[in-house]
Formats: sequence, structure tokens, C-alpha cells
Amino acid sequence: METHEKTADPSQIPTILVLNSGSSSLKFGLFTHSGADEAWLLEGSAEGIGRGDGSFSIKSPDGRVLLQQDRVLESQTDALQMLARVLTEQKYERPAAVGHRVVHGGPYLRTHQRLTPEVRQRLQDAVHFAPLHIPPALALIDEASKIFRDVPHFACFDTAFHATLPPRAAQLALPRRYAEAGVIRYGFHGLSYESLVTRLGADLPPRAVFAHLGNGASLCALQDGKSIDTSMGMTPTGGVPMGTRSGDLDPGVLLYLMRVEKLDADALETLLNRQSGLAGYADGESDMQALEKRAAAGDANALLALDAFATAVRKTIGAYAALLGGIDLLVFTGGIGEHSEEIRRRVCAGLAFLGLSEGDQAGKVRAIHTEEEKQIARHCRALLRAAAG
Repeated sequence: METHEKTADPSQIPTILVLNSGSSSLKFGLFTHSGADEAWLLEGSAEGIGRGDGSFSIKSPDGRVLLQQDRVLESQTDALQMLARVLTEQKYERPAAVGHRVVHGGPYLRTHQRLTPEVRQRLQDAVHFAPLHIPPALALIDEASKIFRDVPHFACFDTAFHATLPPRAAQLALPRRYAEAGVIRYGFHGLSYESLVTRLGADLPPRAVFAHLGNGASLCALQDGKSIDTSMGMTPTGGVPMGTRSGDLDPGVLLYLMRVEKLDADALETLLNRQSGLAGYADGESDMQALEKRAAAGDANALLALDAFATAVRKTIGAYAALLGGIDLLVFTGGIGEHSEEIRRRVCAGLAFLGLSEGDQAGKVRAIHTEEEKQIARHCRALLRAAAG
């Protein structure tokens, strides 16, 4: 006799609020479960936090703008408080759980899990692994725990996806005692990469390279959907040059800066994370759209920034092709990866020998929107179910 699974009453399905903390932005989404996956009830973002050109926006699932304001937001906690007011005013159901994107959990937090006082302390202890990201994430977690004090909070880690890295990729060429202390390659943008794996599903071929290109940028080599190498290292500062981050450097450069310019750890951190990368090439400008406009007008420094960035990405793709024995699919994602046709063109120039070219007809190069917030909601729903038995 044929049986049918009873369809759940949508009003009885708990909602999940997802907070995606960036270095100067806060993305968020409210999700319910629909069919076999998570579905948006609303999404939005607070951009330009801490700057004079900040904005706050909320959209409905059909793309309608529910709220759009240009306003100064001093911190992510300010943005969260505004979001909480909107949810109350619009009479949205109070979430049954809150999920937080956490860039780095250090050596001891490598799986998505419920936030407890012990987990929060471990995050505090790991601040030096991601000094740009963890402090604002902790402040956001603390504020969210006050506003939504009666529901579980979950931490979803960007490093979790890269737990499959083999020792040759994870361990650095340093004495073993450093690896035992947590000085290894962790990799980042894992929730973004995982969302692409989920979205592609059966269409994901055995050999793929994902390039998450935004203000922070990294690449990942995937074998059968698993991360086997990635460009960022122990911290999100390593890899290709980024908006304001240097990417990989000869260690001798750091020794020079310490010995000759007498820079201490704090000064080095500021230099490498806030004044380098594209901003270093182009006199402080790190916005890709602005750089493309300057380059089109013949600005030599902007041209250098675009060329150096695209070349670094292309070189990494070539290295991963050698590692994988070829590439069946190259995916661009992130703000730059999705929206900059110029960067995709520059990156793919010279990759024809791999069968890769921007605008190819074989479907081997694609630009796909990442869904980090939805991926976090999936993990939170699974953790809720596991806790309920």
C-alpha cells in the first residue's frame, strides 16, 4: 500500500535566525524549513559598519525591498539591535535558534556546535588566529545572546570544511612542535565552499576549483567534493593578495620590517591586514569597482593591482590543476568573483590549455552565488534535530 509522508504545518516549523559576521558588514537571514531545504523568510545586510557611508537593508524572498536606509552604524551590535527591532515591529516569529558564522575557532573548535560558555572561552583564546574577525564576532554573539536569551545559539566555523586537508597540505614546514600547538593550515571560506558543493549536488565533477573572491579572497581544490588544498593558511591573511591583506609573503620581508623598521607585532598586524593587498598597490584603494574605473582611465597603479590580483589567482588555479591532474569545473563566487567580468576574464586568460575560458560554451567555468547563510541554517536545523533526539 502506498504511503505518503505527512506535510508539516508551516506554522509549526521553527524559524532560524542566521548572523554572518564580516570584518565591516553583517549579513543576516531568517529561515524556515520548506520541502527538503531551508527557505528565506527575509534576508538583509548592514554594510559599511564603522564608516560614514553605511547602509541597512532587508528584502523579502521575492526580492522586494522591505527596508532600505542609509545610516551610520558604529558596530555590528548596533546593526543587530536594529534588526531585532524590525523583527518585533513586523511581528515575525521569534527564532527557535540563532546561528553564527565564525571565521576561526582555533585548533580545538573544528566542528559546528552549540555555543556554551566553554566554547565562547575557546573562541576568546583563539583571537590571535583571526584578529580582524573574532573580536566583532564575539561582541555580536554576546549581544545576540542577550536579545535572544531563551534560545540555543550555534557556532558554524569556516575552518570546518577544510578538516579533510591531507597532512601535506595542513602541516607547515616548521618543527613538529608548532603543529602540535595549532600552527597549521586551517583554510577559510569553508561555509561558502560547502554551500557550492550542496548547490551543485550531482553536477559537481570529481576535480573542481572554487575561487571565493571578495575583499577577502581564497581558492580551494576539491577532489570528489572534499577540500584537499586551499590558499589561505593559519589565518585569513595568507594566500592571494586581497582588498587590504597582503596574502603570502617571503618570511624574510617580515624579518626586514622587524629589524630595519622596528615594527612590533601590532604594527605588523596593521600593515599586513589593513594597509596591504590591493590597497598597497593602489595608494589605499581596495574597492574593485573603483579600481576597475581607475584602470580603464589608464591609472598605472590600479592596473598593477588588477594584474597582480588576477595573476595570483590564475597561478593558484594552475597549481591546483597540477595537484588534481586537471580541472573539470572552475567556480567563481564572492562579490568580485560573481560580479567582476573583468577579473574573471583576466584570471582565465592563459588557462585555455586547461579547457578554461571566461564565457566558455562547455560549462567548465561558472559564476555562482554563494549561500553561506542558508548553509548555516542547514547546520543549525540538523543540530536542533540531533539535540531533540
